[in-house]
Amino acid sequence: MKSTATCVLAINGGSSSIRFALYETGPVPRCRLAGKIDRIGLRGTNLTVVAPTGKTPVPRRLAAADHRTAAGFLLDWLETQPVFASVKATGHRVVHGMKHARPERITAKLLAELRRITPYDPDHLPREIELIEVIRRRHPRLPQVACFDTAFHRAMPRVARLLPIPRRYAAQGVERYGFHGLSYAYVLAELRRLDPAAARGRVILAHLGNGASLAAVHRGQCLDTSMGFTPAAGLVMSTRSGDLDPGLLSFLARKDKMTPAQFDRMVNHESGLLGISGTSSDVRDLLARESRDPRAAEALELFCYQVRKWIGAYAAVLGGVDTLVFTGGIGENAPVIRQRICAGLGFLGLRLDLRRNARNAPLISRPGPVTVRVIATDEERMIARATIRVLGLPGAGRRVP
Repeated sequence: MKSTATCVLAINGGSSSIRFALYETGPVPRCRLAGKIDRIGLRGTNLTVVAPTGKTPVPRRLAAADHRTAAGFLLDWLETQPVFASVKATGHRVVHGMKHARPERITAKLLAELRRITPYDPDHLPREIELIEVIRRRHPRLPQVACFDTAFHRAMPRVARLLPIPRRYAAQGVERYGFHGLSYAYVLAELRRLDPAAARGRVILAHLGNGASLAAVHRGQCLDTSMGFTPAAGLVMSTRSGDLDPGLLSFLARKDKMTPAQFDRMVNHESGLLGISGTSSDVRDLLARESRDPRAAEALELFCYQVRKWIGAYAAVLGGVDTLVFTGGIGENAPVIRQRICAGLGFLGLRLDLRRNARNAPLISRPGPVTVRVIATDEERMIARATIRVLGLPGAGRRVP
């Protein structure tokens, strides 16, 4: 019997992966299917599918040289799944949205704009445009929605968006945009569900994963965030440098004849935890090696130090802090990293409960003026919610953050 359900497909394209989730619409969207294709462009590219039961089948190996090939493979597989016949729309995470402050239906005009602004985000936008175009060719009548990662930060005060360079560049759109917005919007919505009063207070959100950033939020509005004009700014990350002295570019150009393209590759793909440790960009690997490898220990120390420093800075921006939330792969799953970050923050009134922290409990602080939480992020669910709302699909009447 033909299904009468309405479903949306959420696509989250990264630099070397495509995450997807298929949600049945309703007052609370229900995940019917989810998974990812990872290691795109590398050896060992896999499609891994997670069924609603949580059972993870053996990954399917594929040869995916680029996102277009991987997207084609994914659609081939999805089209064989009975539930795919119920898909009425697709939502995409689009990392850079410039001035866009909310999700929008993808039109020919918006797609042309995304192509035009590709120089602002050459690492992500071309791949995301490819994903949109592959689906458009295969299913031209399927509406698609762009969910911008920068939108969460559009309400930041002008002083937080300005870059201290000649003013003429601001007219060209050169400013601090911030990223990880879908993750922050989801986590803030979850905090609002758990503790509405806390969500209206002074909140620091720490998205710690391969990409890492923090955001300072007051009364539900972002006041500042650590990433800037590009996602390479702010914290030290897995392979990204975070903030650097701009004089380093001219120094390396003179000394090593480094080109802008080589510098860009270095700060985005060869730096961060990988550059400092010389062995791995993965916190799990570094934790396993730190007792015998001083470089691994130093990389972890730098990461925790910088996160702690940004928390202190954002406490100053907010005039104090009421709630600190950890999210992202590291933030959700690395108790020892959370403990090291919070060490020394007692002056803010923060007291970690070590037992709760060790078991990744949702609430990991002791009673006091600062509450520390661990909230798992879900960007795909946020994409689905936004797609349902923008297109007015069943369930759109429910308020979606």
